[in-house]
Amino acid sequence: MKKQILKAGVAGLLLTGILSHAGWAQSDPTGKRRVTETFAITNATIFASPGQQATKGSVLFRDGVILGIGANLSLPKEAQVIPGDSLFIYPGFIDGAGMAGVTKPKDPERPKDFVSSAPPDEIAGITPWRSVSDQFSLSASQVEDLRKAGFTMAQVLPDGGMIPGKASIMVLGSSGAVNVLVENSALAANFRGSRGMYPATAVGVMAKFRDVYQNTTLALNHSKLYASNGGVSRPEVTPTQAAMAAVVQKQIPVIFTAASDLEIRRAISLQKELGFKLILTGLEYYEPVIDLIKSSGTPVLVKLEIPDDKAIKANKAENATEATKAQYERVKEAYDKALKQAAQLEKAGIPFAFSTMDTKPSDALKAVQSMVKNGLSEKAALAALTTNPAQILGISRVAGTIEKGKMANLVISNDSIFKESAQIKHVVADGYVFDYEVKKKAAKENGKSENGAVKIEGVWEYTAETPAGSNGGEITFTKEGADYSGTITLDDPSGSGKINTPIRNVSLDGKTVTFEFDVNAGGNTLVVSISGEISGNSMEGTMSVAQFGSFPVKATLVTPSQTH
Repeated sequence: MKKQILKAGVAGLLLTGILSHAGWAQSDPTGKRRVTETFAITNATIFASPGQQATKGSVLFRDGVILGIGANLSLPKEAQVIPGDSLFIYPGFIDGAGMAGVTKPKDPERPKDFVSSAPPDEIAGITPWRSVSDQFSLSASQVEDLRKAGFTMAQVLPDGGMIPGKASIMVLGSSGAVNVLVENSALAANFRGSRGMYPATAVGVMAKFRDVYQNTTLALNHSKLYASNGGVSRPEVTPTQAAMAAVVQKQIPVIFTAASDLEIRRAISLQKELGFKLILTGLEYYEPVIDLIKSSGTPVLVKLEIPDDKAIKANKAENATEATKAQYERVKEAYDKALKQAAQLEKAGIPFAFSTMDTKPSDALKAVQSMVKNGLSEKAALAALTTNPAQILGISRVAGTIEKGKMANLVISNDSIFKESAQIKHVVADGYVFDYEVKKKAAKENGKSENGAVKIEGVWEYTAETPAGSNGGEITFTKEGADYSGTITLDDPSGSGKINTPIRNVSLDGKTVTFEFDVNAGGNTLVVSISGEISGNSMEGTMSVAQFGSFPVKATLVTPSQTH
């Protein structure tokens, strides 16, 4: 086992004068409260909208609204600064349809005079008056998983029968704020029949949907006639008809969940017959109905999922029979086919966004990357996460791009979201900043110096330049196997000389060394990050603290380690 030591100076950022302000600058990693109302993410790579060339600059926002974006923004004194030197900023992702945080209401008891051929609407799963807002909890763990995956807004659907109720568009910000952006944004519908009563089949669901829609049309016409003519009998509008009025009047669309191409055809057939606005979701293979969907002009919400490849892995055994190998080929073909669906929709020019329904949010980026590998363009992929759902849901005025005046919904990653190395470090939802742990890559094993590989083992001394001047200190690294750990010496914020504190997340990737450590200042814990490029016995880089910005650091190797 190897044990090797590296010492280096740390300084200016940790000066007592700077850290004395830590009390008001400390951030809240939970995102549940704003310490200051104004934030700035500085010197980051910004992708303001799909297809737009990336720019280097800052994003300034206050009270959940973007105030400016650009390379030369003037930041107010009260702004809490988040250094973005090595970070990538994208518009906040929007979930076109999901059920994170939604609970299913209790099934009503059947009345004593229940007749299975003509059940009450609520018993039969026809409850368009229900709003998912009453079934949704922002504090649910599924919502946190969704946010952690980069989603800042979501259209959530209610759980229930063939017409379970109305969807709402939620902002995934603080649980202490009003998070409903658009209540009753769409009517949810599916071809799920009712057990033991009418409508029990998909054909019965079609007939019942048609009946409900047409009766609502008649009720609206009757009400209009009654309002203009006192001689007409008073209309009796049922709760179902009152709730369906927004659909009949084309104020909101119907999101039909269709699990097969036959159900897609049935949903489009109903739309053509009745004339309501339609959005489709739920299908795995769109290829058989792409032409029909395109001709109907219907937008699609594609499941953001990775097909199960367990069967593929299981059938790769070397001793597999010919029958097993044939099965593997069929499974592999279906797997590849599923990943190419989004690319086919893009090629056909069909507007589509992503849905997290029945998927794992933690697989979101991996699913997008897999779709890109299978033909989907990066521009279309980003659009499906941002501008397309904003347009389909009718919220483009406030969401979908990074622009002045729009909501402060942002995704900040450590690399391009289309690279496997990408991890989400911060999510800004409604102006609230949520911080997530970025796992460091496993440190690469250093080669021997005579082979030309970068070696950091030894004693380094370095200085950091800050507005308060230059300062220095030492860091001690211990290497065991391929892993590094150690300590760092620095100026004590209390003014009592030098202190020694552990470092963590040490990574040597090529010529770049990165690590972090904590500093306690006035009862607040600050996370300090250092990143440096190694060239021979010299290192140049930056020292960063989210609350104060980044400062240049230079170092020199003065005592190489003699341990081998």
